[in-house]
Amino acid sequence: MGACVRREFVKGIFRENPVLVLMLGLCPTLAISVSVKNAIGMGAAATFVLVASNAIIALAGRFFPSKIRIPCFIVVIATFVTMVEMVMGAYLPALNAALGIFIPLIVVNCIILGRAEAFAAHHGVLPSILDGLGMGMGFGLTLLMVAFIREVLGSGKFWGITISQVYSSTGAVHPAAVMVMAPGAFFVIAFIMGFIAWRRERQLEQKRAAAIALMSETRV
Repeated sequence: MGACVRREFVKGIFRENPVLVLMLGLCPTLAISVSVKNAIGMGAAATFVLVASNAIIALAGRFFPSKIRIPCFIVVIATFVTMVEMVMGAYLPALNAALGIFIPLIVVNCIILGRAEAFAAHHGVLPSILDGLGMGMGFGLTLLMVAFIREVLGSGKFWGITISQVYSSTGAVHPAAVMVMAPGAFFVIAFIMGFIAWRRERQLEQKRAAAIALMSETRV
């Protein structure tokens, strides 16, 4: 039981990371990851919607007519997105304004709709909650990592504190403005994806080498 719970939770963070492995939710990742504050806000909002919608769909999804199940999923998701938008508008107006249209667009975020269709509709409530929590945390951590790199390299700040401006013999070395633009987001995400692919390939090569060595020892 414990191993199953851990597997359902951890898979969304590493093995099936929605952005870096499944390549879902790239639009908000590219747009929101300009600052760490925006990344935390979007990650928290998406995680809440994922967990809540997965739980409701797992609980009541079997009562949805099969021909209109996708519209039913969207209605459930839109309900929780509206709740998030209203709470953020009331208590976090600055963050709500910074995230802008991307909060309402959570309704059609392919991560949330995809998990509802691929997982929550076919599993129990607890596995669906764990799946939503893991996927949400994987999405949020990816946003946070990309936003940290872009904010530090692009604006020279972290949480409003200037940290990256250094001085050389020829004067100040200023941040790279391209990192806060769309190309900078592509560069950062591509670099992280490339590193993950390289690590995965290296692990496979090590497993192949270990298997070949074991076969050689067995033959001897």
